[in-house]
Amino acid sequence: MAKEWFEDWFDTKYYHILYKNRNFTEAENFIDKLLAFLQPNENDNFIDIACGKGRHSLYINKKGYPVVGYDLSKESIAAANKLKKRDLAFYVHDMRQIFRTNYFNFAFNLFTSFGYFQSSRDELNAILSASKNLKLNGILVIDFLNRDNVIANIIPKEIKIIEGIKFRISKEIKKDQVIKTIEFTDDGKDFKFQESVKLLSLEDFKEYLKKGNLEITQVFGNYNLDLHSEESERLIIIAKKIG
Repeated sequence: MAKEWFEDWFDTKYYHILYKNRNFTEAENFIDKLLAFLQPNENDNFIDIACGKGRHSLYINKKGYPVVGYDLSKESIAAANKLKKRDLAFYVHDMRQIFRTNYFNFAFNLFTSFGYFQSSRDELNAILSASKNLKLNGILVIDFLNRDNVIANIIPKEIKIIEGIKFRISKEIKKDQVIKTIEFTDDGKDFKFQESVKLLSLEDFKEYLKKGNLEITQVFGNYNLDLHSEESERLIIIAKKIG
């Protein structure tokens, strides 16, 4: 079976170079607002699904909560594990598989870390696994792109120069997916990678979540937790495990 795009790209040094300047302040403010809304208890356990290098996990842990993060990328987890301590741990793990059954109070899947899979069965398995990780009445938070906003505001071409590398980036919408092509030259070699994210709607998520015994309790449209609309920047879903 051919590898999916993220299996190679996430483990290259170039992925980490391209995305090195992500907005940590925005991410921390978002976590602050989420925690204020969710009101977790002191000893509640958090799982950060597709955690990358662990920036969200680290901040949640700094706020006083035990956190486990997992990601498919060995390189990202190797970087995250430099931060590990007694109540902060990281593992290489596939989100389509259960990690710990009925263990966590909160499961976070943040920063558009969903919609990567070619098959809807894989997407459903990711939701089912997230649900099974949770205790009864546990909360799943999904932070995803808002498809209507992406379609209306897609930037077809842009150039980013980072660490002396000129990344030529193009985006197109094809078969209900946003496809991002990244081309560059480094050390005399030409490289080309693609990212592909399905333009899933709120209705798509509702179907998956229902099958996972998860009930949506709130939908926000941005990192300030304003209510969701078609024009919103994000699709942030709060869902409770009901069975």
